[in-house]
Amino acid sequence: MTNPYINLATEAAHRAGDLMMKYRSRLEGIPVERKARHDYVSDVDRACEQIIADYILKHHRDHAILGEENGHRGDSDFVWVVDPIDGTSNYLRGIPHFAVSIAFMAHGRIEHGVVYDPVREELFTASRGEGAFLNSQRMRVSGRKELSGAVLGTAFPFRKRRLMEGYQGMFDSLFEKIEDIRRAGTASLDLAYVACGRLDGYWELGLQPWDSAAGALLVQEAGGVVMDIAGGDNWLNSGHIIAAPYKLITPMRAAIDPHVTEAMHARVARRD
Repeated sequence: MTNPYINLATEAAHRAGDLMMKYRSRLEGIPVERKARHDYVSDVDRACEQIIADYILKHHRDHAILGEENGHRGDSDFVWVVDPIDGTSNYLRGIPHFAVSIAFMAHGRIEHGVVYDPVREELFTASRGEGAFLNSQRMRVSGRKELSGAVLGTAFPFRKRRLMEGYQGMFDSLFEKIEDIRRAGTASLDLAYVACGRLDGYWELGLQPWDSAAGALLVQEAGGVVMDIAGGDNWLNSGHIIAAPYKLITPMRAAIDPHVTEAMHARVARRD
């Protein structure tokens, strides 16, 4: 990689990943705090975010950090959006499926993204206009042209259970038309898997920017489409996202649209 922002995010992600792997065998002694129902944070999450923030700010003191654990730090048009452990529940339970997600935004637009899986040592990277890569090999979304035979990724809206009824309708409608659905618990990797063609598409409700920013750019730079459930481009603010190859995005949204509730439409304009 020659892009300095990708290089910086890659090094920060590797440092956090090394710490995660170091503590995997000692998780029983790690303090865990419940942020909300079914939503947890550990001392490892906090330590990983601090490692990432410190490394980035060492090189760019005038930049801001938007992290899952410590919120927004700094006032700048250049913002690093960080999820130190995407898939904390998997990590704490010893399920080997979690990642570091880091995106760089300039003037409100995502310009660079890195998703790093320290278990498989897979590094997904993308820069706007320069393509998407898996361990330095260019990747593309799948070539599937119809929902029949497709495998989609998703996740239940566990943070916003009032959305569950509408989500269930979406699930049922899509499940009738496709081959299968995967629910792995790590949004950034779901998006990365769409980008490299392992999944044919993905949708989820109630995400935060750090869940999706880097992964969405991966999909776009791998030739896919990302939109919100209303069909627009406000997914980063609404938290409701669909990602798929161009040929699948329209039938996916057609199956989803009848089940979009008033509450979901309201959050297309603002994230709660």
